[in-house]
Amino acid sequence: MTAINFEIKLKRENKIYFEGEILSGCVQFNCPSEAKHDGVTLSLEGVVNLQLSTKNVGLFDAFYNSVKPITLLNNTLELAAPGKLAQGISEFHFEFPLTCNKEPRILYETYHGVFININYQLRCDVKRSFLAKSLQKTQQFCIQYKPTATDLKKSSEVNFSVSPETLQKTAKERISIPRFLVTGKLDNTECCITEPLTGHFIVQHTEAAIKSIELQLVRVETCGCAEGYSKDATEIQTLQIVDGNICPKLEIPIYMVLPRLFTCPTLITKNFKIEFELNLIVIFKDDYIVTENFQITFKRTASPNGKLKNCGG
Repeated sequence: MTAINFEIKLKRENKIYFEGEILSGCVQFNCPSEAKHDGVTLSLEGVVNLQLSTKNVGLFDAFYNSVKPITLLNNTLELAAPGKLAQGISEFHFEFPLTCNKEPRILYETYHGVFININYQLRCDVKRSFLAKSLQKTQQFCIQYKPTATDLKKSSEVNFSVSPETLQKTAKERISIPRFLVTGKLDNTECCITEPLTGHFIVQHTEAAIKSIELQLVRVETCGCAEGYSKDATEIQTLQIVDGNICPKLEIPIYMVLPRLFTCPTLITKNFKIEFELNLIVIFKDDYIVTENFQITFKRTASPNGKLKNCGG
């Protein structure tokens, strides 16, 4: 049988689309000689895959209904009826409307998590006779929300202070904790997803030497419904911002660029939730660890001049 080489090409190079747009491109075939086939189809797929952590499996029967995949896009186009592909290069052009016509009637942003994944892809199937293996190729693309204007003057900055007194410990436990005081500020807890998380902190004083200070971004994924749910927090990325002991009273900047596919605007639905937290972690020389936790809300917003931010973020 003649070899069939083909690929799915999207018209937009960055493969980023908004809901309501037209997804267009072509499937390009390159055959060294004329090739017989039993039909060529192209499928558009968009799905939310939910998964339970192993610690929750078997606890709630209701889970098994609430964690079924959620279909957002499902459309198939016949590119060619059974026949032959010509020798050389041939192209089949396509267009798909990016619209969710059933519940939830919205296309969620592309997101790659641990227990929740929101994926969009094209799949091309070339059917062949039983003597030759059928062929399949896929091409993923990203869906993003259109950036919206927000009240840019609104501030959601948070000033914080961390000391033995602020920790959730008993009076007896606090006696063994080294005396220290860390103060600082997060510039914004409602953040545009294309902008870095910023702020600063200051080690005012400490009895014990500091080994490391880290900034950790955490995803909190919830799957389930009213009858029961599974909630899990997992690390996305950790940045070390101080290595070794530090001079007191020195202002240390906080600056974290958000990873593109592993974050998305905060999302709360009836079947699942995607939320985010930030941990400031202080590790002392004796490996005693202190953590300050911040609830973070991500949005996709317009820039201050009213123009849309680069949608590649």
